[in-house]
Amino acid sequence: MVEVKPPRKKDRHGVGKNDQIDAVAAAMSVLGQETDSLLHPRQDGERAAIGVLLTARRRVDRQRTANRNALNALVRQIDLGVDARHALIEAQIREISGWRARERDTVDQRVARAEAIDLAKAIGAGRSRLKAIEVELVDLDVLLAPGLQDQFGMGPITVGIILAAYSHLGRLRSEAAFAALAGVSPLQASFGNTKRHRLNRGGDRQLNLALDIIAKARIRGDEKTKAYVERRTSEGLSYREIKRCLKRFLARSIFRQLEQFGA
Repeated sequence: MVEVKPPRKKDRHGVGKNDQIDAVAAAMSVLGQETDSLLHPRQDGERAAIGVLLTARRRVDRQRTANRNALNALVRQIDLGVDARHALIEAQIREISGWRARERDTVDQRVARAEAIDLAKAIGAGRSRLKAIEVELVDLDVLLAPGLQDQFGMGPITVGIILAAYSHLGRLRSEAAFAALAGVSPLQASFGNTKRHRLNRGGDRQLNLALDIIAKARIRGDEKTKAYVERRTSEGLSYREIKRCLKRFLARSIFRQLEQFGA
């Protein structure tokens, strides 16, 4: 017994609809598929774990940022002997987490110092949790898509986002569909004799962000990409247009690799 989705409406144009017709159409749509692929269509365990870790990472990162902002505001508001002219660096935060109560503190300094210690410790705990999440993502990414992290600009976080969005083999019918999901498919914005495309603001924005991070890393450090940017710049394209082209190329390349992995 397996769960099968009925064909899309446009694939049964002109055919009526009732439970029996839907049941027959759904059964016929999977006649040519292997039984194993129907019984186990995706690796739910690993992929679900990646989704949980990415959600946890966003939550921890937001809270850590909020704690840093609160600590910066606190040490600027009350003099605790810290140079707060600029945002606190990691060394200062570690130093604050090791503070102890001081007898010469005034009432406001005593309360502020205790709060600063708590915030600094929370920031440190968040930093440790983020590192632990990244280590777990490395193992899960390798399990689903071995070798993908080894490519230039791709790390455990970006690969995890890509795998979570791709979901499973068969979800997306083509690399164009994957590009549309990522919001990197070009949208026509031509008029008159001017031929151009505009930014696609749809799709999965986390996936779009992952491709953006990879593209920027390659623009900065990959020699082939640098040569491509120089060539396209000489053709009159702006930096943003070139980056859009790179993201579209990345979507095509990554999709083909994921299809090969059967991820």
